[in-house]
Amino acid sequence: MTSEGRRADSLPAIDLALLHHPVLDKGGRIVTTAVTNIDIHDLARSARTYGIRRFFVVTPVEALRALARRIIEHWETGYGSTYNTTRKDALSIVRIAPELDGAILEIERETGQRPRLVVTSARPAAEAVTFASYREELRGASRPQLLILGTGWGLAPEILARADLRLEPIVGVADYNHLSVRAAGAVILDRLLGAR
Repeated sequence: MTSEGRRADSLPAIDLALLHHPVLDKGGRIVTTAVTNIDIHDLARSARTYGIRRFFVVTPVEALRALARRIIEHWETGYGSTYNTTRKDALSIVRIAPELDGAILEIERETGQRPRLVVTSARPAAEAVTFASYREELRGASRPQLLILGTGWGLAPEILARADLRLEPIVGVADYNHLSVRAAGAVILDRLLGAR
């Protein structure tokens, strides 16, 4: 189903953000994580596949924003633009922002509404909603939605506190639970937007 088809199904504008700050390290300290080529590529491809409008890579570090721009430029105008056109298509939805508020403002400018902030976490929380209930909520919703993924060991408490909604953790079937952010992102998008 195309992104145009999804809009016809009465879904709101849905954007995705990958935060590199403020996030936690293993010890619970607030840190800034590195931007990686594979996260940009894989999350852009998943986002494009599921009809996400924009995918924001969020980092306060100018050198990392420059790296992200170089990665995107390679696939949009460099050799990669002719080598793999599907990658070019996926990366066309990527935007770069220095902080979460920059992404929020861009969405607000483009849609005329402040997006609903939806956070993800591998940690359980009493207030978390199920994927099934949020999926149902999305049908017929008009307010734009911003799904926020964290790098490192998860989103900082200040980001979780700003959320309008928190999704339940992804739970597997083994006694191991440590998905990469790009794998978790793909699972979340499929649970919320995939064909059923």
